[in-house]
Amino acid sequence: MVFAPDTEMNLGAAVDLVNTARRRDGRDALATVEDLSEFYRRWGYTVRHDEDADELAGVRAARARVAALWDVDRDTAVPLLNEMLDRGGAVLHLVRHDDLDWHLHATGPDTPLATVILVETAMAMVDVVRTDEYDRLQHCEADDCDAVLVDLSRNRSRRFCDVNGCANRAHVAAYRARRSASTDPA
Repeated sequence: MVFAPDTEMNLGAAVDLVNTARRRDGRDALATVEDLSEFYRRWGYTVRHDEDADELAGVRAARARVAALWDVDRDTAVPLLNEMLDRGGAVLHLVRHDDLDWHLHATGPDTPLATVILVETAMAMVDVVRTDEYDRLQHCEADDCDAVLVDLSRNRSRRFCDVNGCANRAHVAAYRARRSASTDPA
C-alpha cells in the first residue's frame, strides 16, 4: 500500500469521476441522476445525497476541477488544492463507520456531495503532494484514450486505464504483431 486506505479510496473515486467523461464510446457515465446515484453507491459515500439535477450539475462541475489536477505539476496543484479545502470549509475529524476503520472526514454529513468530492479529493492529493508522489497521476498511454489513472503499483509500471480496456487492447495488438512477424516469410 502506497498511501493510507482512505487516501487510496479517494484517489480511486477521483479517477472514476474524471473518467466518467473520458470513455472511448463517447458516453458520459455521469449524464443522469441515476448515474450519479450509482457512483455514490459504488464509492460508499455516506453524506447527503439529494438525487436531483442540481446535485448532478454540481458534481459534474466538480469533475472538471478534479480533472484539472492531472494537467498540472505538483507545485501548480498546491494552490488548487488549498482553494478546494478552503472553499469546502474543511475541518478534519477522525471517524469510523460501516466496515471502515479510523479515517479522516473533513466535511459534515449535510455538506453537498460536490463539495464532499472536492474536499476528499483535495485531502487525498495533499498526501500525494506531501510524499512527493505526484508523478503517480498519469494519463493512459493508449493512443486513442485520454482517461486518467493513479499508478499505485510498487514498481510504478501501470500504463493503461481501467475504463476503456486499453491494457487488453494493447496486449492483443502486441500479440498480433508478434504473430504476424513470426509467420512473415522474410
